[in-house]
Amino acid sequence: MRYLIILLLFATTTIAQNKEITIISWNIQHFGKTKNAEEIEKIAEIVKHADIIAIQEVVTTFQGVQAVNRLTEALEKKGESWDYLISEKTNSPSRMTECYAIVWKNKHIKIKKGHEGSLVKELDKMVDREPFLVQFYVADTSFFVMNYHAKPHKRNPRPEVKELLAYVQKNYKNKKFILAGDFNLSQSEEVFKNFKLAGFKPVNIDQKTTLKLICKNASYLNYPIDNIFYTPKINATSTKIIDFVKHCDNLTASRRLSDHLPVELKFRL
Repeated sequence: MRYLIILLLFATTTIAQNKEITIISWNIQHFGKTKNAEEIEKIAEIVKHADIIAIQEVVTTFQGVQAVNRLTEALEKKGESWDYLISEKTNSPSRMTECYAIVWKNKHIKIKKGHEGSLVKELDKMVDREPFLVQFYVADTSFFVMNYHAKPHKRNPRPEVKELLAYVQKNYKNKKFILAGDFNLSQSEEVFKNFKLAGFKPVNIDQKTTLKLICKNASYLNYPIDNIFYTPKINATSTKIIDFVKHCDNLTASRRLSDHLPVELKFRL
């Protein structure tokens, strides 16, 4: 019996280590305020290969919940089972309040009952929109995903991003941890220097992720502000920015989905 238990423990650990997991982070503009059935279907088609989707900018009304539910249903029609979590609304200044959503395939990736994610209240007074933290499990191996949307660039997000990064570095440096979101800053900014020196790695090395209103000189991309950071305990296998626009003729239709491109990380635990 003792050998059987050891064998089972080894098998579950092997499953966790060998399974490649894909996480996508996407600021889906005003998610719930707009998005008809066709647009929800297009979003689902873009992200269907992922295992976890971290969404920023979900509206705080019931329409936000409906949009996340409709996206989950569209994904399930493609053949796999999904779950989702929606955060409480952030404690933010007027017009800045939003919710976060995390959607995931639930065959191998689980959460524990009573631990359905929460806003990080310790950062409430330091940031305009507190990040949303979820602990996931693959077999007996756990990892954390934090979903974050910084204040707009015109309102100088550097001080709050500095506070966020210090908090993450203090509490999660030695854990299997992923920080995903829209930082409204490039990772090349000085505020990220110590964070990266501490071992946190960015997926996006200054590749532009926001969409212009109109194409200029055959270019439709603006700023490299969306990213995913991960600790050395996350074994990254590939990274990319998902350009669903592809060329200028698609810009107007693409902006109906979002004014941001998704960021993707594939990893093993």
